[in-house]
Amino acid sequence: MTDLPLPSRCAIALGANLGDPLQTLNATIETLANHPQLKLICRSSWYLTAPVGPPQPDYLNGCAILETHLSPHELLTLLLGIEDQFGRVRNERWGARTLDLDLLLYDDRQLTTDQLELPHPRMSQRAFVLVPLAEIAPDWIDPVSSRSIEQLCQRVDCSDVKLHQN
Repeated sequence: MTDLPLPSRCAIALGANLGDPLQTLNATIETLANHPQLKLICRSSWYLTAPVGPPQPDYLNGCAILETHLSPHELLTLLLGIEDQFGRVRNERWGARTLDLDLLLYDDRQLTTDQLELPHPRMSQRAFVLVPLAEIAPDWIDPVSSRSIEQLCQRVDCSDVKLHQN
């Protein structure tokens, strides 16, 4: 009997601001939880956040921790497919969207390719990512800065990130 390697622990960010964002995000969590190649470990609360980029509605954002045996690129492909399934259309950079899924962290891996950069290159500057991630993984160490998610969160202005009351 061969031992399978341990699964990798991954952090993803979820966001939506078109259609019914709450329904979309909850359905996305269900999709992730039911996928045979993923194990949903936990998810954050949803947070209402101001948009970055062109004028558009506020976002609902959150994060989830997954375990998987997929490679980072295979996981990215899966996440992009889920975005498509929920009607994601890419019209403009940082534009409004039905669903946005970003791979933030993959164990302590650092990776830069044309398709993927790990950790996510703007993660440490974005309160709308760090607040929900700190809720569920405060002690996870960013391999670039060697700071915990909680420490990174303390270094950004979190005043525009509000807990969503549903």
